[in-house]
Amino acid sequence: MPAPDTIASDDTLCAELGACRACAPRFAATTTAHAPRPVIWFRPAARLLIAGQAPGARVHAAGVPFADASGRRLRGWLGLTEAQFYDRSRIAIVPMAFCFPGYDTRGADLPPPPLCAAIWRARVMSALPRVRLVLAVGGAAQRWHLGTRGGVTATVADWRAHAARGVWPLPHPSWRNTGWLRRHPWFEAETLPALRAALREVLTDD
Repeated sequence: MPAPDTIASDDTLCAELGACRACAPRFAATTTAHAPRPVIWFRPAARLLIAGQAPGARVHAAGVPFADASGRRLRGWLGLTEAQFYDRSRIAIVPMAFCFPGYDTRGADLPPPPLCAAIWRARVMSALPRVRLVLAVGGAAQRWHLGTRGGVTATVADWRAHAARGVWPLPHPSWRNTGWLRRHPWFEAETLPALRAALREVLTDD
């Protein structure tokens, strides 16, 4: 696993983002009572944007995006090695919220706080001028990047229309979606081969 990115002192956006504490009171009130730790993983040269939901507890601890079983499944879906996946010169990983939101009283992940996207997302997107393809992973990312208001299943099922716009909607690679994958075999049989071909073109074209 790669080391967390070191924020250069002259990188104003990353320095500001890394210092953000806007959600500190919200996080302190969760069952985990944790402090913010923005997980920052992008550089201006990136061609592919992976737009996820929010870091989980393991990612919060590691400071590296998708440093968990979901990441292993996602890399398998994309046909990328760990080294390829974490190459910031080609791939930006920008979730809808940069910090772990915490757990609710039942131990489930809380959703990404909308405040994070409201403060940061437009600025980060403007700092990624070379992105040619976006992976919208999960409902929150799909609503922001596609403007969809239906469920994830309907959005992912219409992947051809969205891919024509340069945005590929994906379900979250969490183990909780294993049943979803069984019920929708077209995703692995049809969507993923087409996505891998598109990724090869985007990531190898100089």
